[in-house]
Amino acid sequence: MIGMELFPNGIARYAIGGAFVGGGVAIIYLATGIIAGASTFLESTLSYVSKVPRFNRGPYVATRDWRVVFTVGIVLGAAVYAVFWQGGAWTTDVQWWRLLGGGVLVGIGTRLGKGCTSGHGVCGVGSLSGTSIVNVATFMAVAIGTAQLVQALGVLP
Repeated sequence: MIGMELFPNGIARYAIGGAFVGGGVAIIYLATGIIAGASTFLESTLSYVSKVPRFNRGPYVATRDWRVVFTVGIVLGAAVYAVFWQGGAWTTDVQWWRLLGGGVLVGIGTRLGKGCTSGHGVCGVGSLSGTSIVNVATFMAVAIGTAQLVQALGVLP
């Protein structure tokens, strides 16, 4: 079949994962009226430990308990998948400082882009937000360009 080389493990796992993500986002929105972007969920969690007004806005404090459950579910879902379908926990040979640097850059980009890739890509594009469509196109262009540059430079983990 044409294009199947892009999915060496088959397409079913991607379709099932997409259905779970899309369904979960839709259920959260229909039940609460809140867009399920991960950066907002993580940011609201900071209201437990920070007195900074940004993290203690009314909507964050009022909904932070179930947002924590959502955030923990993201991590546990990945862990369950790794244990049952990949035979164990996922590890990497990438140095800690590169992971930390990448995390900081992603955090900065999330603030500059007014949301994370999941918020814009899944929720924003799904609701036909022009801002989200432009952001996702920008994310993809920069990601593809960066991957090509890193590969051309021969950078290894």
